[in-house]
Amino acid sequence: MKSHFYFSAAVIALLFVACSQSTSFTNTLLKPWEGPYQGTPTFDKMQVSDIKPAMIKAMDLSLEEMEAIASNPEAPTFENTIEEMERSGKVLDRAFAYYGIFSSNMSSPEFREVQTELAPLFSDYQSKITQNEPLFQRIKTVYENSIEKPLPTDQQRVVELTYQGFAMNGANLDADKKERYAAINKELSTLYTQFSNNVLHDEENYITYLSKNQLGGLPEAFVKSSARIAESKGEKGKYAVTNTRSLMDPFLTYSTERQLRKQVWTNYYSRGDNNDEYDNKGIIAKILKLRRERVELLGHANYPEWRLQNRMAKNPENALALMEAVWPAAIARVAEEVADMQAVADANGDNITIAPWDYRFYAEKVRKGTYDLDSDEVKQYLQMDKLTDAMHYVAGRLFGYKFSPVPENSVPVFHQDVKVWEVTHKDTGEHIGLWYLDPYAREGKRSGAWATTYRSYSTFDGKTNVLASNNSNFVKPAPGEALLISWDDATTFFHEFGHALHFFASNVKYPTLNGGVRDYTEFQSQLLERWLSTDEVIDQFLVHQKTGAPMPDELVAKIKKAATFNQGFATTEYLASALMDMKLHLADPTDIDVGVFEQETLQSLNMPKQLPMRHRTPHFSHVFSGEGYATAYYGYMWADVLTADATEVFREAPGGFYDKEMANKLVTYLFAPRNSIDPAEAYRLFRGRDASIDALMRARGFPPVFNN
Repeated sequence: MKSHFYFSAAVIALLFVACSQSTSFTNTLLKPWEGPYQGTPTFDKMQVSDIKPAMIKAMDLSLEEMEAIASNPEAPTFENTIEEMERSGKVLDRAFAYYGIFSSNMSSPEFREVQTELAPLFSDYQSKITQNEPLFQRIKTVYENSIEKPLPTDQQRVVELTYQGFAMNGANLDADKKERYAAINKELSTLYTQFSNNVLHDEENYITYLSKNQLGGLPEAFVKSSARIAESKGEKGKYAVTNTRSLMDPFLTYSTERQLRKQVWTNYYSRGDNNDEYDNKGIIAKILKLRRERVELLGHANYPEWRLQNRMAKNPENALALMEAVWPAAIARVAEEVADMQAVADANGDNITIAPWDYRFYAEKVRKGTYDLDSDEVKQYLQMDKLTDAMHYVAGRLFGYKFSPVPENSVPVFHQDVKVWEVTHKDTGEHIGLWYLDPYAREGKRSGAWATTYRSYSTFDGKTNVLASNNSNFVKPAPGEALLISWDDATTFFHEFGHALHFFASNVKYPTLNGGVRDYTEFQSQLLERWLSTDEVIDQFLVHQKTGAPMPDELVAKIKKAATFNQGFATTEYLASALMDMKLHLADPTDIDVGVFEQETLQSLNMPKQLPMRHRTPHFSHVFSGEGYATAYYGYMWADVLTADATEVFREAPGGFYDKEMANKLVTYLFAPRNSIDPAEAYRLFRGRDASIDALMRARGFPPVFNN
């Protein structure tokens, strides 16, 4: 969607006037992008000091554009109202590209101060648009006219999405309720920023330093990387385990030091929950109250009812039904996994009862014993550079894309680690866009992996190319060393690249249609994960980091045989977070104690005590640093129903995963339309029917669900 729908809220009119008068297009963040490839952001010139004046000026210009549309004396039409809205906001879009880099990739204490100051201004900005009564009346007129006389399909979709976006954000409310709605959004925007900054604080400040005699079991590559990190933090001779998943996960898998495993585990899962000034539980309680109050203004009983009305699930009951259908099988599998691990611990004479900080460690031992599969052995064949080549190969086979590194220094980047490729069509040479890759963890970069765009495709007012990026948090290897990653991390790498391909494959006219439905947009990326384990990728790109020999057939067989290993853990930790997200927002928030609610809900679910939620509530950034995944975290599983179903189609196709006919259908129906047609209809066009949960259960090795 256009940038004026990304944030919730507004700014005081006098502040806009004062700042806009003192700010000009000498500000780097506001300038049109120049140079090759239809112009690119000057990331190498951006400065924190430019952020606030640029964002305020850009919002001011956007509001002027909206006011011009709203005050047009001519009768409202699609062309003079909706199309003009689609045309607006280009300066703000450019400014947000830089803001997003500072927020996600290059944060600093100085930026966080600016971010905190801007949060309520962003909220005021959106409120000024969604509560512009003349503007909304024009949109409403076009919408109502389109019901009587439907427009061409893509125009009809834009009108419906635009009207719905305004209506869902209070445009139909009376003046008093609009005022309260805007005030709630403004307060929420500040709380979201506080939540994010608290999590980032705990990630940056809880570091476990090891001495040489505490390295038992840790792989050589891990030791070298942690030594380099410690030295960079002024602790030469020690070994640092930073408070991020990229280091926590392998440490818990391999370290023989149980007390240290407990410490690292506790640091990670206590982010935002240390009962200090950075504790997030009180912030969450406020967020839940405000979200409930806001949707009640709109006549909804609870936040999920409001949020899911335009998602594939349609309502919280449907989302819960899916999760609750899978949950019993997931926790039953956990019980089996724990029993297997406890048997290994007992046989070793370890004299312990499996605890959460033991799960990964003993699961790895079970994996070795049951499947003769050593995760560290697998990692020797998973080099990030080779996996990057593999993703490009898959994109070439399915989409016809060619990825070529751009000449050095021809495209500005915000950090020396960022690499850029030009994307063209293999057959025609047509330029499609640029792909940026920012692979390494560093201070100031948010944890996890994600994909984003700096510019999206459209053919409105001329065809625009795509500037898309993938971002990871791999631990940078020592100079001259290959970056080796786990199978799970390789899967995530492919997943996020699936999002990038979704951006590149877009074939829509209007910018709004590049948006997505949250419980559908994860489908395309989850589907692309399946190509990691295809023979073509394994044979060509999974080669030993030292010998260059391809992965042996027997190791490949072990990996495929163990495909459903530890699915109890993976499914349960995810589903617990998704269920918690939904149940928190369905609960009465009046006097909610977030810590108690989390404990009691997990008890009611019979949550296995040997593992935590993937994202505990106090650091659940998907849900509480903004609203993108709020009551929508279930969407990964909803999308995985589609993924498992579609995977079986490719598996059964004559050409397998690289079948040309299926690849064409994949691009035509699942990737290219973006949000130009209803997702359920798009899937039916691809599959010929709706997806079935049975494929999901088969994919995870769970017994089938029987519906009476």
